[in-house]
Amino acid sequence: MTIYWEHFTPWASLAGGVILGVAAAIFILVNGRILGISGIVGGLLRHAKGDTVWRLTFIAGVVAAPLVYQLFATAAPVHIDADPLTIIAAGLLVGLGTRYGSGCTSGHGVCGLSRLSPRSLVATLAFMAAGFFTVFVFRHLIG
Repeated sequence: MTIYWEHFTPWASLAGGVILGVAAAIFILVNGRILGISGIVGGLLRHAKGDTVWRLTFIAGVVAAPLVYQLFATAAPVHIDADPLTIIAAGLLVGLGTRYGSGCTSGHGVCGLSRLSPRSLVATLAFMAAGFFTVFVFRHLIG
């Protein structure tokens, strides 16, 4: 394993983590809901009355944030080493996993762990183990 020290950004990473934690805390205090992206997006499919506007506004903010960031700083270059079919399959598998796990990494990993939820601890450990295993298989066994 090689560490690329020029890309090591502990202060920016810490700031991002603090901002995410504060946003999740404010969200639960103001709305009484967990800040889980899959739950917010999935709620649009259930279409409960009076529940659509804030969800669409939230998603618009998630999409707009990097665009606003680009007005003030240079965005990091994006390079994806996978073909479109692999990306689609991976997205479907992640969607299936979030449905099966009753939430995503933001819901379980950020909000659930901060609430000391045992279910979220197990889910987060499962997410991480599956990710480690997948990377190992595709990078080292399959190539």
